[in-house]
Amino acid sequence: KGCAVSRSGRGEKRRRVLRRAKRVKMSAVMDSGEFQHILRVLNTNIDGRQKVMFAITSIKGVGRRFANLVLKKADVDLSKRAGELSNEEIDRIVTIIQNPQQFKIPDWFLNRQKNFKDGKYTQLIANALDFQLREDLDRLRKIRAHRGIRHYMGLRVRGQHTKTTGRRGKTVGVSKKKG
Repeated sequence: KGCAVSRSGRGEKRRRVLRRAKRVKMSAVMDSGEFQHILRVLNTNIDGRQKVMFAITSIKGVGRRFANLVLKKADVDLSKRAGELSNEEIDRIVTIIQNPQQFKIPDWFLNRQKNFKDGKYTQLIANALDFQLREDLDRLRKIRAHRGIRHYMGLRVRGQHTKTTGRRGKTVGVSKKKG
């Protein structure tokens, strides 16, 4: 028991030293006046302590590969933290995310390809993505497609077996006779 206590004590001290070193490194790069800990971009709060590429993936509809491409098109250093970005860099990132085709991002890279209504290729973000998904499911339900019916009933949609798994939410069990 005594040995385990001393090991955890040393580990705790090491963790504190590492945390302090991270704070020093962060403050050595910029003074705390310019650093933003939380950014508000496209109706999403972004953690300023993360690297830029991973920070903007917190915006719904922006994945890691799309984020990487957007930052390269915006000429933003990938090693920067999100809180270190200037207002001009944030504006460039937002315009590229909202209008990716104007910046020669290929159609196959976008998350909404050949829209059902107008056949356009677009990159949907945040609330627009939620709305479009809900609209697609409503359309499938209205035309009574198999996928729409399965969604409506709360069952698996993509052909999975449902005999033994996915029983949550339903009444299950057999009562044993007393005798």
